[in-house]
Amino acid sequence: MTDADPDTRTLVLLRHAKAEQGNDAADDAERPLSARGAADAAAAGAWLAHHGLLPDVVICSTARRTRQTWHGVAMGMTGTPPEGGPTGPRPTVRYEPGAYDAHPEELLSLVRTVDPAARTALLIAHNPGISLLSALFDPEGVDDGGLRTAELAVHRCPVGWSQWSRAGAPLTARHAARD
Repeated sequence: MTDADPDTRTLVLLRHAKAEQGNDAADDAERPLSARGAADAAAAGAWLAHHGLLPDVVICSTARRTRQTWHGVAMGMTGTPPEGGPTGPRPTVRYEPGAYDAHPEELLSLVRTVDPAARTALLIAHNPGISLLSALFDPEGVDDGGLRTAELAVHRCPVGWSQWSRAGAPLTARHAARD
């Protein structure tokens, strides 16, 4: 699934995995993943590795469930925690407070700041923003329900990150980790 065109950039959007229910809005950012969510995050990472979609850059919301989702994805990609394991390149991970409860335009602004040398980026965030961002890139590609928990949407665009825009990055693959 990797693209040989040296100018093409690949953005993988990932809605965080299933989280435990919270008691009120005040603790929403601290909700942990459920057991199913942890398994789905690892499965998403294994799918990314199987399809050659290992990110150079990860942009992750600072909410607990998104950070735990990234940890599970990293484990699924490599079989080891993101901070250890076999030698080889590790992605640059940026924890962005602005990705929590973000509108699609705010998420697009984060995408536009990815290092120009990066070929593949992974953005882990929340609904509705992450689903709306996918629809912004490819209005025909996302169904009305948006992305489910631990669902991946792969978009490709033949321009640098700073030039990504509306309707400019077709959806090339979609995968729900529990499928």
